[in-house]
Amino acid sequence: MAEPKVQIERPLSPHLGIYRFSITMAMSIVHRITGSALYFGTLLLVWWLLAASSSAKQFDIVSAFFASWFGQLVLFGYTWALLHHMLGGIRHFIWDTAHGLEPGEREFLAYATLVGSVVLTLAVWMLGYMFKG
Repeated sequence: MAEPKVQIERPLSPHLGIYRFSITMAMSIVHRITGSALYFGTLLLVWWLLAASSSAKQFDIVSAFFASWFGQLVLFGYTWALLHHMLGGIRHFIWDTAHGLEPGEREFLAYATLVGSVVLTLAVWMLGYMFKG
């Protein structure tokens, strides 16, 4: 009769529960969320383009939506998501060049991504309103 195999105690894979939550984790999660948000924001851009190419009435409907407070909020969020995702991509590109990998540098880049996206979003909207008149 064959001897029963002895089960070897192996370590379990690390799980999120053993890690201390960090800013780089948060920025990774937000980068994925903004990527998904950009997909839906692009559908809004397609809606606008289709309306612009179809009729004046359809374009007026879309323009009224984007001019409403809710439409402006959606566009503001889309702008932030676009800029945040772009800066997150630049952060990952920097890491791909083997720079910014030390703990302090990683945290600096994560905070820079967050602060930069907010500042750039506000700058884009302020410039937009300045040129709008």
